[in-house]
Amino acid sequence: MRKVISARKLGRTASHRHATLANLSTALILHKRIRTTEAKAKELRRVVEPLITRAKEGTQHAQREVFKVIKDKAAIKELFSDIANKVAARNGGYTRVVKLPPRFGDAAKMAMIELVDYSEAPTEKRRQKQDRAKRVRGSKEAQTKQSGEQKEATASA
Repeated sequence: MRKVISARKLGRTASHRHATLANLSTALILHKRIRTTEAKAKELRRVVEPLITRAKEGTQHAQREVFKVIKDKAAIKELFSDIANKVAARNGGYTRVVKLPPRFGDAAKMAMIELVDYSEAPTEKRRQKQDRAKRVRGSKEAQTKQSGEQKEATASA
């Protein structure tokens, strides 16, 4: 009798699949938001959420268990110091998968996976960029206004 297997194979061998998910996990922890295919994002959620739960324990044993999957010391440090403290009150659901338009080249279903408590940070960066653009535009308008006043002053003199 055929048994239903819940995991996605992602068109890879087992070792390649584990390496891919480990690399995606590291990228998600370091960057807080990544863009990948929908299938990889859904599988990544199954890998990252237990790691974050382990990180909330904060013990040496938990660090070693997480290090079995994520081999990057900077990512481990980020996970145990910043992320674990920020999600301490949350009981689960640390990630969010947002569907995006298909990829242009091969029309693959795309998605963005992000850490839920960090979704405000990129919008803040975006707001800072908009403020900077307004300041630059404002300074250009002020310069043109000043140059117009100088032209009027020289014309009247």
